[in-house]
Amino acid sequence: MRTVFADTFYWVAIANPRDQWHEKAERVSQSLEQTRLVTTDEVLVEFLTLLSSYGEEMRNTAVRLTRSILNDPNVQVVPQTRTSFLSGLALYERRPDKQYSLTDCISMQTMRDQGLSEVLTHDHNFEQERFTILLNGGQDE
Repeated sequence: MRTVFADTFYWVAIANPRDQWHEKAERVSQSLEQTRLVTTDEVLVEFLTLLSSYGEEMRNTAVRLTRSILNDPNVQVVPQTRTSFLSGLALYERRPDKQYSLTDCISMQTMRDQGLSEVLTHDHNFEQERFTILLNGGQDE
């Protein structure tokens, strides 16, 4: 079974119908029905944090989606550990010339640990680390 990593960018686009990437993320999701998703606790923390200022309705949507992700047998949520933090921190430290967030660094290290090459994102930082982003091109593509 195909397995891909789901980045914060993807979860925000799925949750927020006003996001410019929402329709594209929905279309890509439909094409991935037989695909297992991997994400991390850190990605979910970042997702909830990003949507926290969007008002009560969006906060509730974010919580419902997060609970759904946590209970979905086709989504593996890799737990946050001291090891994952330190591994992400090491990549963050090795890339002072990049604008990678710590969460992205943890995600990239998780992808390497799991042997994953594809990521549901439009964040080109992942391409710089030789991953394939699946939300490529324009929103209407």
